[in-house]
Amino acid sequence: MHVIASFHYSTYIEIALAELEQQGIDRRRLIAVPLDSRPSGRAMFDTLHRSDGGSLLDAGMALGAAVSVVTASLGMTLAWGPVYWGLIGAAGGFAVGFAIDLTLSRRRRRRNARKKGAEVVVVVDCEPTEADRVTETLWRHQALGVAVVS
Repeated sequence: MHVIASFHYSTYIEIALAELEQQGIDRRRLIAVPLDSRPSGRAMFDTLHRSDGGSLLDAGMALGAAVSVVTASLGMTLAWGPVYWGLIGAAGGFAVGFAIDLTLSRRRRRRNARKKGAEVVVVVDCEPTEADRVTETLWRHQALGVAVVS
């Protein structure tokens, strides 16, 4: 029977493995495999076939619409008229909103990249009578997920 668990790379893995060895599970029946992180960063813009659910256009569109309404109404009294000033306001509002969204998404991505390290998969070969004790030990040491395969 195999018990498979995944962990964030931390000292909890070492503590869990040491505790499993103290419980009588031989070191040769334990396997810890670190997974490689993604080599390249995420794509900045979505394509037709792939999307990560985030959009850089939302804030730009909303700010562009709001600023175009205000500048069009102000354009009634200005020299070029409401149409030109509405278009100028839409372009300016979109550019500012896009820049804000781009800056915030880069900060978020950088912060998440620092937080998330690589994961480690731990495989324990054990007897069916030991499976409950092993899963309990792995959960207690902050496993992300545990599965029992018979």
